[in-house]
Parts: sequence; C-alpha cells; structure tokens
Amino acid sequence: MAVPHGYRFAEFIVSRRRRQVLREGVPLPLIPRYFDLLVLLIERRQSVVTRREIFDDVWRDVIVSDGALTQAIRTLRRTLGDDSREPMFIRTVSRHGYSFVFAGVQEGDDDPAAPSPENGPPAEADETSHTSEGRAMLIKRLLGTGEGPESLEDRRDAAQQLHALGTDLALAVLAARPGHADALALMRDTRWDVPEAGPVPLWGQPEGLPAAVRLVRWRAREALRVTRRRWAQAAGGAACAGAVAGLAGGALLALAPASRAPATAIPVLMALGAVAGFAGAAGVAAGIAAAEAVARSRRSSAILAGGSLGGLIIGGLLQALVGWTLDSVFGLRVSLGGPLEGLCLGGAVAAGYAATTSLREGGIAAPSGRARWRTAASCAAAAGTTAILLSLTGAPLVGGTINAVAQASAGSQVALTPLGGWLGEPAFGPLTRTLVAAAEGTLFGFGLAWGLTRRPGRA
Repeated sequence: MAVPHGYRFAEFIVSRRRRQVLREGVPLPLIPRYFDLLVLLIERRQSVVTRREIFDDVWRDVIVSDGALTQAIRTLRRTLGDDSREPMFIRTVSRHGYSFVFAGVQEGDDDPAAPSPENGPPAEADETSHTSEGRAMLIKRLLGTGEGPESLEDRRDAAQQLHALGTDLALAVLAARPGHADALALMRDTRWDVPEAGPVPLWGQPEGLPAAVRLVRWRAREALRVTRRRWAQAAGGAACAGAVAGLAGGALLALAPASRAPATAIPVLMALGAVAGFAGAAGVAAGIAAAEAVARSRRSSAILAGGSLGGLIIGGLLQALVGWTLDSVFGLRVSLGGPLEGLCLGGAVAAGYAATTSLREGGIAAPSGRARWRTAASCAAAAGTTAILLSLTGAPLVGGTINAVAQASAGSQVALTPLGGWLGEPAFGPLTRTLVAAAEGTLFGFGLAWGLTRRPGRA
C-alpha cells in the first residue's frame, strides 16, 4: 500500500514530502518530532494510539519524560486551534493515549495550490505578516514568568518554535528586552531539539551569565531525576551479569581437576559476583546517566568523563570499605582493586556506550533492537579488553580478589587455584587470571549497557 504524500483536513495541509503543516497555504512552525507525532495520529486515526506506542515511534532513539508528550499534544492543539475540552482534532483517551478524531481527512495531495473539495480554494495569506505575528506571540510566551513544570514546558515549546522560525531573529528581539535570562537559557537548551536551529552563545552576551546559571540549575535537576532511575537499571543488569559469572566460575571450580570446592561454593560465588557487579555499575552508570542529562554540545566527551569519574569514585569507596572490613573483622590484608581499576573500566564502558549512541541533539539515548545489541556488545568488548590489560599489569579484579582473600583465610574452600588445572597451570597463574578477568569485564560491560538502555515502562 502506497504511503500518501500528505493529508488535508479542514483548512490544513500536512505535507510529508516537505515535512510541513500549512494553514490556508501558510507554513506553521512545528519541530520535527511534533510533526512526526501529528502524522502518526493521522495515519492511525481509526484507532487510539497508546502513549507507549507514541514513545516507541516518535521518540524511539531517546528517553524523555511524560511531560514531553503532554507538551507535544498541547502544542499540536494550539497549532490546529483545537480545544482539549471539546476536541475537533485530537482527543485524549484517559489513561490510554490519543486519537485523531476529525472525520474528513483526505489522503494523497499535499500541494497547497490545489483546492480542497470540502473547503474550496485556500484564502490568500501574507506569509511574512503571519510569521511576524506568530513570532511576536511566541516571544511573549517565552518571556512568561511562570515557574511551574507546566509553565516551563510551555515556554520551552515557544523556544523550539522560535528556532524553527529563525534563531537569529528571535535572539535579536530578546536582546532588546530587559530581564530575558530565563528566555535565553531556554533558547540555548532547546536548540538541540530543532535541527535547523542556529547557535545561541551565552559568553559575552547581555544576561549571558545569569542565563548560564539557570541552565545549569535546570539540567542538574533533570540529571538527578534521570540518574535515580537509570543507575538502578544498569546496576541490576550488571548484578545479573555478575551472578552469571559467579555461577560459571563456581561450576568450573567445583569440576576442576584436584578441586576440593563443594557445590555450596557456587551460590557463594554467584552472590559475590552479583554484589560486585551491582556496586561497580552503580557508580559508572550514575556518571554516564548524569552526563547524558546535563551535556548537549559535547555529549560523548561528557559521557566518557562521567563514566570514568563514577568508576574512580566507586572503586575508591569499595577499596576502602572492603579493605577496612577484611582488616578489622577478619584480620586480613590483601591487595585490592580500587580507583585505578574503576577509572579504567568505567571509562571503557562509557567509551563503548558513547561510540554507539551518538545523538546530534544530545540527550538520553534509548537504542532498541539491533542497535541495543550493538551498544551492549561494544561496551562488553571495551570492558573485556580493558580487564585483560589490567590483569596483565597485575591489577586484581573480582576473581583475583576472591582468590587472594581465600588463600589468606585458613580453611577457605573457594580459592580459584584449581581453575588453573583446566589450562595446565599449577595455580591461579597469568593465563587463568587473564581469562577470568576477560570474562568478568565482558559480562560487566554487557550487563551494565543492557540495563542502561532499557526503556522505562509506560502506561
């Protein structure tokens, strides 16, 4: 079935080829994702489109809040002159989604010069006049003083539409208005959401410093909201991967030649692997998630820095906590991995993640299908390779630490020394240590990335 070039309804034309909405021949400002949402609703006007379906289609590559969809619908209604209480075009289906309810949609022709059989020829319109009036109204909305979430979203929407009409012209108008720091910050923050938007410099500009302060405050708030959810998902994924590593290691240990390890060692190693994976990923994922929420212009560099810093901090904390526990409770002093290992592994996972989730507009990536597998594989390969290099330098990872603690404990039966028998080594030698580290790093990177890229459930 051929896809129509466009749609006509009432006095509107939706042109898929030009990606424009026209009212009586005059283009209306609408950012690309909002245009895609309108087309989706029109295409599926015979049914209700659920919120989950909208997120998966329109925002398939990024994660946004429910407020972004609410604001998108509000903008479409304003553009079409619709009323949510008595909708002519877009109806809200409570707790479910949205439906395009206009009955007279015509498919096929998207030529604004062609008359609509229902409405006759389009009225003559002065596009420049319409654009100037629209820009003035948007500037007024952008300069609004409301601080509530709904008001802020409305002002963000105005900023996005001003970018679509011309960033330079909007900035020139704003520069003549006193106290426009909030508006300037919103113009800067939304420029990444509109492909045709121009630059919005802050340095050396009137109100530039207070605008930068407001921008940092907004992004920090968003970073806190996003990080809480995403670090838990990533830590859960890494915990599962650590449990798998512990299960495999425990089974190999129990079956190894000359091994005296009982079968009960398997759940012990599974638990240790899960705890280690959860703790390590919690730090790295928090750094990556915060960087994604805050950074827009240098996303990849920020993700690399965030993952590295998160790994450095969690590595130092774990080294201090585990070392103190072993020394004060068990009287054991063994070599433990710490900040350096965390820094390297965190940076490796972050580099693999950033390389496969590049977004022109920045933001929080949500790869799906093959793209998600590719991201997880990239992180796994980067972490596995880094773990091998660390092992070759003698740095102890989880397996090496467990082996060192077991050997220092009288009567312990979970020393990994028998694993060397599978490789012809008399003990936990260089080859065994390297392969164990490679498996740890690979599973850690995969589990963290798989959890991090999980899309949140939608009602």
